[in-house]
Amino acid sequence: MKLKSLFAAQLASILVPSLVLAATPLMKEGLWEMTTTTVMPGMPFEIPPVTANHCYTKEELKDQQNYVPKQDDNCKITESKVSGNKFTWKVACTGKDKTTGEGEIVYHGTSYEGKMTTNGNGMKMTSRFKAKRVGDCQ
Repeated sequence: MKLKSLFAAQLASILVPSLVLAATPLMKEGLWEMTTTTVMPGMPFEIPPVTANHCYTKEELKDQQNYVPKQDDNCKITESKVSGNKFTWKVACTGKDKTTGEGEIVYHGTSYEGKMTTNGNGMKMTSRFKAKRVGDCQ
């Protein structure tokens, strides 16, 4: 497996949930910390968890396109649904590393947990993530 494909897959597992957050009114503005754990069957090593922080403003939460990172232009949410405190979506990435995936997030006020499964380049990857609001933006 190419290291570049692994990096792209892990980057998508971090970025796509962030994109989804803006699509739902369940998210509260402020500083959020998200930890993603990724499993790829057949990998010769365990992928370490990745933790990222982001300050979500009220304006960002109004329009999903405001924080679609440039390196993620090839990925688009194709379906999404909010049902109670659960948000589900499907995503398709085009370009050299074509990928499809689906995921869900369940919100618990100032925290959430979820999972996303992606398939691309003959690889299946499952990412589980937990996040919590850690304070106000500075």
